[in-house]
Amino acid sequence: MSASKETISANLNAFLDMIATSEGTINRGDQDGYNVIVGGTLFEPYTEHPNVLVDLGHGLKSTAAGRYQLLHKYWLAYRDQLALPDFSPASQDLIAIQQIRERHALVGIGAGKFDEAVAACSNIWASLPGAGYGQHENTLATLRDAYTGFGGSLAA
Repeated sequence: MSASKETISANLNAFLDMIATSEGTINRGDQDGYNVIVGGTLFEPYTEHPNVLVDLGHGLKSTAAGRYQLLHKYWLAYRDQLALPDFSPASQDLIAIQQIRERHALVGIGAGKFDEAVAACSNIWASLPGAGYGQHENTLATLRDAYTGFGGSLAA
């Protein structure tokens, strides 16, 4: 767990863990997915996004890296926007939270409106249901189970 995750709400922390589960990075490598390149290769150090273009087959190529599988082009934008010093776990968490904020899903996550938050964020992470990027999408039920398993609460 990075330092920034220690100070956020239980629901947001569970949502971040759910994203990492959905993206297939949680518990990968020895750093809980923060150093995973799409396809499973590990990278180091965290000074910069690794910017490795991986051929995923079926005409899909990606530079996704880190716990939340951020594309290099978005790393550049968020690095500058958030004045981030590196691609460390703390920076990756801050970027994911900013992406969630931009989709207006933070309040819903805090209120336990999980399904709405996933729908709002589905265009960011290809593995979320309804993303539509031609990659594997997890079911809402599977992700809801992961979220509650990580301590997230659902609205009544």
